[in-house]
Amino acid sequence: MAEPQKRRKAVPIRQPRYSKEEFARCGDAMYEGTIRPLVELGNEGKFVAIDIETGAYEMDPDELAASDHLLARVPDAQIWLKRIGSRYVRRFEPRPQTITE
Repeated sequence: MAEPQKRRKAVPIRQPRYSKEEFARCGDAMYEGTIRPLVELGNEGKFVAIDIETGAYEMDPDELAASDHLLARVPDAQIWLKRIGSRYVRRFEPRPQTITE
């Protein structure tokens, strides 16, 4: 006799509800206007995950941990990520060339 198949839970796929431009504008405005004065002092280099709909945020030295903490509080968060003290979350630069002889 065959075993009955187990049902899997469907995991909803999060879809952005805003254009990239609107997403960035809202996230930057919330960070600069409300969140930055609260978190900036003594936290340079840490990441802030911000839900652009509710204004809720979480801070952590690890960007994924900050996002996970926020998603635990706001499961449907539309997350904008900022790095405290930097204009960029990630910055790509050419590697310095080393001379080998």
